[in-house]
Amino acid sequence: MDTMYFVYVLRSLRRNYWYVGITSDVQKRVTQHQNGRERTTRAYRPYELMCVEGYSTRLEARNREKYLKSSGRKSRFKSRCAQVAKLVDAL
Repeated sequence: MDTMYFVYVLRSLRRNYWYVGITSDVQKRVTQHQNGRERTTRAYRPYELMCVEGYSTRLEARNREKYLKSSGRKSRFKSRCAQVAKLVDAL
């Protein structure tokens, strides 16, 4: 079976910080972030996993990651995630 690549989005529960990354093992990668094994995200723990998208190639995943990390798109994405979170909380 071919390797799947995933773009994932984490939201800090302590600060207004979002992280977008790529991995082939989402559970392992989120655990690394939660345990402080990643220097760039350590100070913003704990995290909530907001989104995961699967891609058949690393290039597709990388292109999506770059798209989400662009400043204008990132703010729109954050806004949409916040709206969905409010709807889920209301249920």
